[in-house]
Amino acid sequence: MIVVDTNIICYRWIASPYASAADAAWQRDSDWIAPMLWRSEFRNALAGAMRQRSLTVESVLEIASLAEAMMAGNEFVVSTEIVMRLVAGSDCSAYDCEFVALAQEHRAPLVTMDRQLLRDFPHQTIALQKFVR
Repeated sequence: MIVVDTNIICYRWIASPYASAADAAWQRDSDWIAPMLWRSEFRNALAGAMRQRSLTVESVLEIASLAEAMMAGNEFVVSTEIVMRLVAGSDCSAYDCEFVALAQEHRAPLVTMDRQLLRDFPHQTIALQKFVR
């Protein structure tokens, strides 16, 4: 089991230079979990792709459906107290700290490419490229 941040989920479903690394992470461990927040962040990424005209409404709806099915049963609510304590001890946003809180709660690594998360939480995080090596 691994915690993945929304960017990793995006790389799995939206064309990017990191798509092959996200696919390799899925091959290595397909038990991905995330806080419920991932849905809103993912929708926002899809909205950006639509506005840039790189994806159509129809393709966005299909991608969202597939991603949501992939994550079904693997989405969690995290403790506000834990998130705020993580925020207090770092420079990361509350959004980012939700992923760290979930990683701590499940004693699972957080796979990310977020430099700040990697720097502020080195014991809970692992870079995508390092995870797939």
